[in-house]
Amino acid sequence: MFYDGLHFWGMHLIWWLVWLSVILWIFAVPYGIPGQRKKHQSPFHILRNRFAAGDLTLTQYREMKQILENDQVIKKG
Repeated sequence: MFYDGLHFWGMHLIWWLVWLSVILWIFAVPYGIPGQRKKHQSPFHILRNRFAAGDLTLTQYREMKQILENDQVIKKG
């Protein structure tokens, strides 16, 4: 009936393109998949984590935070 070359391959071609685009999307956008890539953390976040872990004293934390804040002002200005 409709099994000549054009109609038969047309529908299969569409499904191949759909599956190919899904597979490419999975590998091109790995941020949505847990454990694939770590998101970039800001320097403030890293500093806060180090202070929370006890790697830094309060004075060290305040000094480093001040340095980062001054660096942000210089970059914006």
